[in-house]
Order: sequence, then C-alpha cells, then structure tokens
Amino acid sequence: MHVVHDGPRQAPPLLLIHGSGASGGFWSPVVPALAGHHHVIRVDLPGCGQSPPAPSYDVPAQAGQVAALLDDLGLRHVAAVGHSSGGYVATALAEQRPDLVGSLALISSGPSQDALLRQPFILRVLLAPPLGPLLWSRRSDAMIRRGISATAARPVDLPDDVVADVRGITYRVMRTVLRRNTAYIAERSVPERLAALEVRVLVIFGAADSRWELSSAHQYDAVPNARVELLPGVGHLPMLEAPETTGKLLLAFTATGR
Repeated sequence: MHVVHDGPRQAPPLLLIHGSGASGGFWSPVVPALAGHHHVIRVDLPGCGQSPPAPSYDVPAQAGQVAALLDDLGLRHVAAVGHSSGGYVATALAEQRPDLVGSLALISSGPSQDALLRQPFILRVLLAPPLGPLLWSRRSDAMIRRGISATAARPVDLPDDVVADVRGITYRVMRTVLRRNTAYIAERSVPERLAALEVRVLVIFGAADSRWELSSAHQYDAVPNARVELLPGVGHLPMLEAPETTGKLLLAFTATGR
C-alpha cells in the first residue's frame, strides 16, 4: 500500500483515507495545516493511485490492509479521517481494531444506501454499461476533471498528478469497489456501526452535496459522542472546495476531542 508521510514523526498520528475513484493526493490542500500539528499519513487504497490491485475490495478487507500498515509503522490510537467511502474503511478499521483508532472523522460519508441521490449525468455514463467500459478506458484529462467537478458545488483545482492517479484506476476496480461499498452500508448503516463503538466521531457534510441527501447527515445525531458539521455552499469534496474550513474543523476535533 502506497503511503505518504507529512509532518513530524513524533507528533500525534492522523490517518487520511480517500474515497472511491480517488487517491491520497485529494487531501493535498489540507495537508499543510494538518502537518503543522500531526504526523499525517496518507494512503492510496488498493487499486488506486500508486497502490497495486488487491484480491478483495470488501470494505473490511481494505480496512485490514490499513491496519497492517499501521502495525508496520508501530502506530496506535490514530485520528482516522475518511472521505466518502473512505469513511467506511475508517469505520471498519475502528470495528476491527479499536486499539488503532483513537477518534474518527467522516467527511461526506453517506450513512445508508437509501440516502444516495441520483448521480450526475457524466458519472452515470462513465460507470454504467454498455458505454461505461468503453468510455472509461478513453477518458481524457478534461473528462476526468469534469467527472470529479460534477460532485462539487465550488470550483476545484485538480493538479495533474491527481488526475493521473484517477486515470490509473481501472473500470473493473471502480465498479467492484462501488459494489462492495454498497454491500457494507446495506448490511448495516454507518450510524448503527458507530453507535456500537466507543470512539469520538466528527461528521462533516457539504450542505450542497450532490451525492447524498442532506437530511441524512442527521442520522449521525443518534451516535453517542458524535458531532455533525454542515458546510454551506460546499458539495461532496470539502477538502478541495473548503480546505481551510475543513482543516480547522479537523484540528479542533483532534485537539479537543469534540
């Protein structure tokens, strides 16, 4: 699993897990602020960015690979942050290895499948047969940028290396990851899973998220020790659309525990 470290190694560890069809590079706008206070660990999940494919893309299996990485690094009680489906991997990590997760922050992580909205047209075309497999392998940089920006409510700047990371994700991997994510939240909703854990939780949602029904963010209100923050005028990509606000919320959470 490809990993990038930022900030002093002796600082409190902060793990950043990206969502589907993304890479650790998506966190770049918030890393400078976070690295001033934390040892920041960014991973590329299997089949994404610079990490090779894996035998299984089940959410618990991906969490197991992250746990093995943290064990190799000798880290415990990390603040785990997941964006979108990366929040599911972070949740599964806390379920499997509560010794590794000291606190948990979920950004744009839909709580249940019934909260999913109809997706932007360009994503439906790219991901669904019969055109999806054909178009996916022929995506231009401009098409990749349009697809990512379609989930944002504000303009986002996507560096070339991030676009290259996305281009490297195969159609098969993407479709498989999406199916496994659906299976994970269909089996049991994220708020239900979190309610069974003794871990502090911060939930950040863009009030203009085009992927998830906004009211569904309040399903997390039922989780003990959870706080929900809604960001006005922000879509599905808070770390790209509002990096300063997102970074401040994460730092305040890790500093105070709330």
